[in-house]
Amino acid sequence: MPAGSWNQLVPSTNGKVDNPFLDHAFFLALEQSGCATGHTGWQPQHIVLHDQVGRIVGLMPLFLKSHSMGEYVFDHGWANAFEQAGGDYYPKLQCSVPFTPATAPKLLVQSGDPEISRALLDTAQQLAAQRGASSVHLTFLPSTEVELVEHDHWLKRVDTQFHWHNNDYASFDDFLGTLTSRKRKAIKRERRDALADGLTVKCLTGSDLMEHHWDAFYDFYEDTGARKWGRPYLNREFFSLLNQSMADRTLLILAYDGETPIAGAINFIGKDRLYGRNWGAIRDVPFLHFEVCYYQAMDFAIANGLKVVEAGAQGEHKLARGYAPATTYSAHWIAHPGLRRAVADFLEQERRAVSRQQDLLGQFTPFRKGERTDQ
Repeated sequence: MPAGSWNQLVPSTNGKVDNPFLDHAFFLALEQSGCATGHTGWQPQHIVLHDQVGRIVGLMPLFLKSHSMGEYVFDHGWANAFEQAGGDYYPKLQCSVPFTPATAPKLLVQSGDPEISRALLDTAQQLAAQRGASSVHLTFLPSTEVELVEHDHWLKRVDTQFHWHNNDYASFDDFLGTLTSRKRKAIKRERRDALADGLTVKCLTGSDLMEHHWDAFYDFYEDTGARKWGRPYLNREFFSLLNQSMADRTLLILAYDGETPIAGAINFIGKDRLYGRNWGAIRDVPFLHFEVCYYQAMDFAIANGLKVVEAGAQGEHKLARGYAPATTYSAHWIAHPGLRRAVADFLEQERRAVSRQQDLLGQFTPFRKGERTDQ
């Protein structure tokens, strides 16, 4: 599908896609690099709807999956239970941005017509039947799309991430002023200790990004991925393709010992928020992870007027550093009635547990009483 046809359906401002993960260039880099292909268990099955005169009116980014890796909304238990009962959970259809736990619209309709959105959902169910897929999963949806899909046997799932909100801070010290004295001192100490041995940090974006920067970062990423998952999801070519097409939407934060990079984190720049993604290091330095992944991202957001920093999946340790609990949503359609009933029961219990957890987490924010933690 041509880039112009794809991006015309994606929410944009002044010709620039609001969410970088929805840009045609991001999906193209994933597919051209071989990261998201049938060979890796991510066979593209994007749904494109046309009106009666042939104009494209709807798009759903969709993949036929032969496993549940790289999704960050975990259904391994559902798969195991169904297969132990004699069913085939795979293949399944996955509507998501591969390897990316960031909320973004998935029912891409330029006109905003809910009937076209429903037609996308209906087409996905029909495609599941054609492909012999057990289910369709729409992950990291905005709340408005969850409300739309909560009909016709779609199941809602919720989870928690941690997001930092820039309440019009003039500086990082301005943000620190909203915290309790103990938390403020702790963060200052972490930032000081992270760079105590003369380490420095560089924030690179746009034309400043060079291939040697990506060589260094990929070494960090590959080491971290090998320890977490056995093999990294993204290959070196992906980052080169990304640099060719989306350098202005990419922020690479590198920590240096002299002229040698020793750690780094990749972020993506959206219309009003910064999305933290992958991190890695070849040396264990206390608090360097917090400095590179969290505090430098907050500095960049303040300097560039970005309202939110999304720091990726999981991580209750982010709470002490000013990141507040945020609800994420997904929707699931399951063909088999028995499996659907079992999953529906599980999700009802899970939603209650997530709500209780968020209430509890809200009691441990580092802010002074009466301070706002979000917009």
